[in-house]
Amino acid sequence: MITFRPRARSDWTVCKECLHKQQTIDRLQEELRRVKGKLRYQERTAKEGPFGSSTPSSKVPLKANSLEENQARKGGAKPGHPGHGRKPLQPAQSERMVPVHGCPTTCPDCGTPLESRGVQRRTVLDAQPLKSEKQLLLLDLKRCPKCRRTFRAQPAGVLPKNLFSNRLVSVVAIEHYLHGRTLGQLQRQLGIGYGALINALHRLARRLQPIIPRLVRQYRAAVVKHADETGWRSDGRGGYTWLFCTPRVSLFRFRSSRSAKVAREVLGTQRLPGTLVVDRYSAYNKAPCAIQYCYAHLARDIEDLQKDDPDDPEVNRFVETALPQLAAAMSLRQLNLSKRQFRQQAAALRQDLETTMLAPAAHPGVQHIQDLFREKSQRMYRWTLDPRIPAENNRAERELRPLVIARKVSFGSQSDAGAATREVLMSVLATLQKRTADPLVTLTAALDALVTNPQANIYRLIFGSDTS
Repeated sequence: MITFRPRARSDWTVCKECLHKQQTIDRLQEELRRVKGKLRYQERTAKEGPFGSSTPSSKVPLKANSLEENQARKGGAKPGHPGHGRKPLQPAQSERMVPVHGCPTTCPDCGTPLESRGVQRRTVLDAQPLKSEKQLLLLDLKRCPKCRRTFRAQPAGVLPKNLFSNRLVSVVAIEHYLHGRTLGQLQRQLGIGYGALINALHRLARRLQPIIPRLVRQYRAAVVKHADETGWRSDGRGGYTWLFCTPRVSLFRFRSSRSAKVAREVLGTQRLPGTLVVDRYSAYNKAPCAIQYCYAHLARDIEDLQKDDPDDPEVNRFVETALPQLAAAMSLRQLNLSKRQFRQQAAALRQDLETTMLAPAAHPGVQHIQDLFREKSQRMYRWTLDPRIPAENNRAERELRPLVIARKVSFGSQSDAGAATREVLMSVLATLQKRTADPLVTLTAALDALVTNPQANIYRLIFGSDTS
């Protein structure tokens, strides 16, 4: 039997030429990997924009709905789905019934008199143009012959020393701050000077300013609170818009800073109930309440891992496992489960996520995501405790969307005073929109009530006798 004795390490010889070749191969492979990474980044930038999957839609070079195959797709409901066509208008639902005459009395073909067969109903939707109406008010004047005092009738629907009626001011404010109409458009349509409109909005903001502290208290007391921020320029300087919202409150802050002091201004320093849902921006780290991180932002970061390194098997396995788990967590609230069922399924999803995030990994990008879940676990699973707590910050994202569109149109506020007025009016009107079906009617009625009682509580006039 022949046995082989392995050579000792000291007996090994190294071929310098082979070592040089291997080093060259390793260097070229590393260079190829970097070049491929840069090429993928350039391809993603050309397709998705400068910020990858977080690029705003306005900066996306090529949108999916602009592709020819998507434009050619036929619309309409799928076969078998119930229809939602327009239903005929009933007399009780109509705002005005208009008789239409003009039917001939004799047959144009044979001359026979025509018989009446009743009426046929036809639904027509009409619109009243938005325009100002110039009114000349004839105020009744009376004088006391004894005291020599003169008394003048107070017109309804217009505040003292105001040129514009309460309804006109309400229309301008709601069209501008809620519906996104520019003041230039409203100026041309109403035939009113631009400066006069701005001054009217400034006066309205001063009257509604006392409402803001009460909305802040309601926001702090909410079970679920959302917060987000985006860019906004004031007087040509860069700045930010902060949004703090709940299902019933919207608070805006227009500030030049993105520091934590703005969040502290709204959240305060005393311990608060409930949960604050945010992205991972550090300004909220010292919020005096529990925090839930947004899973939608985390999902985009995980998707970017695969886009940056699509050939890595470890990355692919992690993405294929983690993304469905995050999606299931974000959609669990939509299943209309009982509280017990929700907690059972939420606990199972949390266990699956913890297993994924505690699994060993070598890829640095995967390790980064796992470290977030391990080190910030107290901010990752608040959604499992209560179905009212979402695992995403979509509410704040959606509420900021109209302001982002306004920024694209107006490039921000022309002055700091304009930003302060926008802050008050957007906070009040956006909150009012959440609580009433017709903000215009409610705001106009509240201003009309101030005409007869200038000392009335403006919050109660607009929002009712809410004790919160």
